[in-house]
Amino acid sequence: MTFPIKKFLSYYKPYKGIFLTVLGCALFVSCLQLVFPLLVRYITNDVLESDLATALTDVYWIGGIMLLLIVVQNIGNYFVDYKGHEIGARMESDMRSELFSHLQTLSFRFYDKEKTGQLMSRVTNDLLMLSELYHHAPEDYTRYLVRFIGAFVILFMINAPLTLAVFCFLPVLGVLSLFFNRMLNRAMTRNKERIADVNAQVEDSLAGIRVVKSFANEKLEVEKFNRENDRFLFSRKHTYRAEAYFYNSAEAFVQLITVTIVIFGSASILNQTFDLADLITFLLYIGFLIEPIQKLTHMSMQFQEGVTGFQRFMAIMNVKPDIENRSDAIPLSNVQGAIEFREVAFRYGDHLDDVFTDLSLTIVPGEYVAIVGPSGAGKTTLSSLIPRFYDVTAGSVSIDGHDVRDIELHSLRSAIGIVQQDVYLFAGSVMDNIRYGLPGASDDEVMDAAKKANAHSFIERLPHGYHSEIGQRGVRLSGGQKQRLSIARVFLKNPPILILDEATSSLDNESESIVKRSLDNLARGRTTLVIAHRLSTIRNAERIVVLTEEGLTEQGTHDALLSHNGAYASLYAHHFEYQV
Repeated sequence: MTFPIKKFLSYYKPYKGIFLTVLGCALFVSCLQLVFPLLVRYITNDVLESDLATALTDVYWIGGIMLLLIVVQNIGNYFVDYKGHEIGARMESDMRSELFSHLQTLSFRFYDKEKTGQLMSRVTNDLLMLSELYHHAPEDYTRYLVRFIGAFVILFMINAPLTLAVFCFLPVLGVLSLFFNRMLNRAMTRNKERIADVNAQVEDSLAGIRVVKSFANEKLEVEKFNRENDRFLFSRKHTYRAEAYFYNSAEAFVQLITVTIVIFGSASILNQTFDLADLITFLLYIGFLIEPIQKLTHMSMQFQEGVTGFQRFMAIMNVKPDIENRSDAIPLSNVQGAIEFREVAFRYGDHLDDVFTDLSLTIVPGEYVAIVGPSGAGKTTLSSLIPRFYDVTAGSVSIDGHDVRDIELHSLRSAIGIVQQDVYLFAGSVMDNIRYGLPGASDDEVMDAAKKANAHSFIERLPHGYHSEIGQRGVRLSGGQKQRLSIARVFLKNPPILILDEATSSLDNESESIVKRSLDNLARGRTTLVIAHRLSTIRNAERIVVLTEEGLTEQGTHDALLSHNGAYASLYAHHFEYQV
């Protein structure tokens, strides 16, 4: 994957002013550092050759200048370090917000394929090192480039042959660094994938901890985790081996350069073509040639993690939502609730079979329609096409005569309320979860919605009433209580179209009776589409539609379908037999 440099640099734009100030300060500090060896050379060459009184005075003056330079240099380094890291952290935060916002735009097809733990790793771990990359990469390259060029020019003026001899080592060290950098980059990519797999395993196991314990499968989960953990360890071993080769090779070259300077410099002194002051200065400055390569070598792992993290960040950012507003999309207003499926076909992927084909169904405003059929016939899929969680493969779905693909997504989904079997409640209070149906609703509106959903009485009995914390996914509530909160949430939303997707199938008889009364209240005056396994709950539906693998095979009232003695009668007989 090529590195998207233009996109990478775009995150500097909001902080361009302060970033250039930090970069200028780093440049100034680097220039100051080049002065110290020259002052040492001046003392060794000139000051120590003069008389004692003059030499002492000059030494004190130069010492004072050095102290002043140290103070200025440290103030500059403090500013560069503090503000530079702050800029990096801000850019990382911007990217994390952008990534999370982008994830909100992606459709169900994307989440059908991705693991939650993997996505969490992209939002958190992958971006952690980016602040270091954003801060240190330009600052360090600027700082070390200035020091490298400055040191090379000064050394060349002192002794050109020795400088060129030392310089011959540097291209080899640079090539070696590039080779091992590529090796580290591959290793870092594997590390990111492996730690994401570890996160996915942890998320999966902890989310299903009640199932784990109910089957006494703690040991199995530990074994599954250890497999992923060992794979991560194995990938880290490859990384550390590449680092060991990299760092030790670089260190060996540094030692070779130092030995070269000492041997050839000492020989030049003996031949009287070099003096001791120049050798000392040479040894002081040679660090400015070696340090950039050495430092960047030691920071390469940090840089590679940042680069890899950015590439994985872009891999998600480049995913285009397959459900988007059209350029000429219209808002849905004054919704009556007429729904029409016209010759609809749908499949979940290009290489998968159609769930149904050539399906047509019309629902008039305010009608209460139940869809029944065997598992896998596509009942939930059919209902998911109305709010455009998926787009049809062929045909069209329309509301009040408007194709849902021509309607603004926000206004479309604002007109539809959904109550599902698997209720999702957020960590927080009862009040927060009901208010999710209409952010900004008053406390009185929330309480009124709860009363309509037959939830007010049990909420009042909670330790802190509407301000009681319900735990992750509402674990402190019973199934019936959670379902009533989800119904209250839809009451507060007050949509003209309602989809009830097996909303009572997991409840006991008592809870089902209470929830059914709440659902009947909710459905009153709305176009309602009910998907049910418990056929007893939809006997009074105005129309029952039977969906099988052959498509829509029957529709009519409960009594009419029973008398027809077809697919519905067979389903009802099996249901009654099961209930008995």
